[in-house]
Amino acid sequence: MEGELRRLGSGPEAEDDQRRPFLVRVRFAAQEPALVIANARAVLTCVVEQTGDWPESKRWPQLLPAWFIQRCEPEPAEPDHGEPFDAEAWLRRWQAMSPEQRAVASQAPWTLSAWLFYFDPTEEGAGDDRSWWWWHAGTDESGGGWVQVATTGWPFGSGSLSWLIKASGGTDVAYSP
Repeated sequence: MEGELRRLGSGPEAEDDQRRPFLVRVRFAAQEPALVIANARAVLTCVVEQTGDWPESKRWPQLLPAWFIQRCEPEPAEPDHGEPFDAEAWLRRWQAMSPEQRAVASQAPWTLSAWLFYFDPTEEGAGDDRSWWWWHAGTDESGGGWVQVATTGWPFGSGSLSWLIKASGGTDVAYSP
C-alpha cells in the first residue's frame, strides 16, 4: 500500500520499474483530463489510506470527496423483511442477461458500497484480492488522458477502475495491455 500511495502522489520511481509488474493502460476522453486524474487520485488516495483500519460504511461519506458520493448511485433501501443481500441470486440474474444487457448494466453508476467492496480488506470485502493497483497517469497529445495500473493479468476485474474514472469525469474508457 505504501508504494501505491507514493505512486498516487508522485508517480512511479526507478525502484518501481525493477518489479516488472503487468501494466495495463486505460485511456479516456475528457474536457479536462488532468482534472479527471486529480479527482481519481484524490478518491483512491483516501481509500488506500484507510485499508489498515477500514471504516464503517456510514463514515465514508465524511471521508470521500462530496462530488464522488453525489455521482454514485443511491444505496438501495433495506428490505422490510431484513433479508441479507443474496449474491447467488444476483449472479444468476447477471448470467441470464444478454451481452447487450450486461453492457448497459455495466455503464450505470455504482453505489458507493459496491465500489468500496473491491477495496475492503475485511472478511466482508474483496480488498485482500484486489486485481489492480495505481501505477501512473497522464495526458496525451490528443487531449485525452490515461491511467496505468499494475494488474494480476489480463483480463482483470476492471469495473471498479472504470467507475472511478467515469465518476471522476472521464468518458469513453478503453483498455489496452
